[in-house]
Amino acid sequence: MSKVYVKQEDSLSIKFTHQMEAGDHRRLDLYFLLPTEMGINPQSLDEEEYYYSATVGRRSYYSAGLHLPLVQGRFVSQNKRTVEEFRLYLNLFAYQFAVAIETDSKELAQIDDVERFYTALKELSEIVAQLLKKFRRNEPSEPNWKHYFENSDNYLSWFCEQRLLKLMSHAPRSSDYSHVLDEVLELCRRERSYRESKDYNSSQTKDDPNRISNKMLLLRRLIQQGVVLKEELKPLGVGLKKLTTGFATGLVMLVVSALIIKAQGVFSGLTLSLLLTLGVIYGFREIFKDDIRNAMWRVIQKGRPRWSRILRDTTSQAIIGRQLVWIDYVKRKDLPDEINEILNRRHSQNKVDADILHYGINSRISHKGFLAGYTTIQEQVNFSLAPFVRYLERGRDKIYKESEGKISSESVERRYQINLILMLHEGRNPPEFARHKITINRSGIVEVTESKLPEGVRGIAIDWENTEALP
Repeated sequence: MSKVYVKQEDSLSIKFTHQMEAGDHRRLDLYFLLPTEMGINPQSLDEEEYYYSATVGRRSYYSAGLHLPLVQGRFVSQNKRTVEEFRLYLNLFAYQFAVAIETDSKELAQIDDVERFYTALKELSEIVAQLLKKFRRNEPSEPNWKHYFENSDNYLSWFCEQRLLKLMSHAPRSSDYSHVLDEVLELCRRERSYRESKDYNSSQTKDDPNRISNKMLLLRRLIQQGVVLKEELKPLGVGLKKLTTGFATGLVMLVVSALIIKAQGVFSGLTLSLLLTLGVIYGFREIFKDDIRNAMWRVIQKGRPRWSRILRDTTSQAIIGRQLVWIDYVKRKDLPDEINEILNRRHSQNKVDADILHYGINSRISHKGFLAGYTTIQEQVNFSLAPFVRYLERGRDKIYKESEGKISSESVERRYQINLILMLHEGRNPPEFARHKITINRSGIVEVTESKLPEGVRGIAIDWENTEALP
C-alpha cells in the first residue's frame, strides 16, 4: 500500500492519506510552491488563518479494505462479544463503507468520457448492492444489538441512494446507456422501499428534506463514535509570544523614553513645540511597535511547531498518538538539500519564482491503547485551494488560426501550476520524496499529476495495485 497517497478530492481541494501502525514515528512535510504571479504570500494570506479555515483532517481506526469481522457470519454467533464490542465493529464497518462510497462517487463524478462514466457507475452500483446485502445478512437478533444495527442500516441505505442519485443527476446524456440508468434507479427505489418496510423514518421526517438531512447527520455522528479518534489541539508558544510582545514593547519604550528626555533637554518648559515633538514620538511608537513585535516573533518562531495534538480513543480515553503540526512560509535557502535538488532538476519552463508554503506533521503512535483487533490508524487531511483561487486572474483570451484563408478563434483560459513536494521521514530511515503538479485555473483544479524524481533521490514507495482501495 502507498505510504502516502495524494489525489484530488473535489473541484477545489486535494487530499493526502496515509496509514500509521502502532509504534510508528513519522514526519511528513508538504511544500506548496506557489508561483509569485499568483499573488499568494505572507502579506496576502496568513498561514494560521489558512490552517484554521482551509485544512480539515480526520484520524480514525483503519482496516484494509472492507473485509471486516462484522461481515463474516461467525461474528454474530460469538456469544462472548459484548454489546460495546459489537457496536465498535459495526461502526468501523459502517464508517469505512460510507467513506469508500463517498470517495468513489467523487472520483466517478470527475470522469468526462461517457463510456468510462457509465461503466464505472454500473460497477459502483453493483458493489453497493453486494455490500448492503452482506451487511444485512448479519443482522443480529438480540434486542440490545438490533438498535445499533438499524441506525447504521438506515444511514447506509439513505447515503448510498443519495450518492447514486447525485451521480445520475450530473451524468452525461447518452441514449446508449439508458439501461444503466434504469438499473441504478431501480436500486435506489429498492433502498427507499426497504427503509419504508423497516419503518426507519417517520412520514414527517421523510417528507421534510431538512428533517431527514439532519437526522442522517446525527446518525453519521453516532456511527463515528469509537472509530474517529478524539483530537485535542493545543497552540504552542503562547507564553513565548507574550514574552516577545513584552520585550518588543519594552524595547520601543526604551527608545521613546530616550527621545522624550532628549526633547525635554532641547525645549525648556512645557511649550507647544515640546507637545508637538512628544506627539510625533508617540505616533512613531504606535507605527513601529507592532512591526517590531511581528518581526521578532517571526524570527523566534521560525522552524517551531505551531500546535500539538493528542489523539485519544473515544471509548477508553487511552492516548493513541501525539502530533506536532507546522505551517509557515519558508525561503528557498531553508529547504532540505534533496528538495533543492528536485527543484533544480526541473524542466527550465517550470523554474519560476515562487513563494513556498510549508505544512508539516510529526506523529508518534503509541504501542498500546488501540481498539481490540486493530493496530493501524488512518489520517486524511484535505487542503482547500479556494483561498488560492480568489487571487487568480480570470485571464480569458483568444487564440487565432488561419485555414484556407479563413480566420477563426478559440477561447483559452489562464492556468497556473503549483508544485507540491512531499518529504517522508520514518524513524531512522533516510527520507523519501514525491513530487506532484497541481494545475488550476480560476474555476478550480484542472488536474493533479505525479512527476518523476531525479535519479538518486529516494522516492516514496507506492504499490499501485492497492492504491485504488484507498478511501
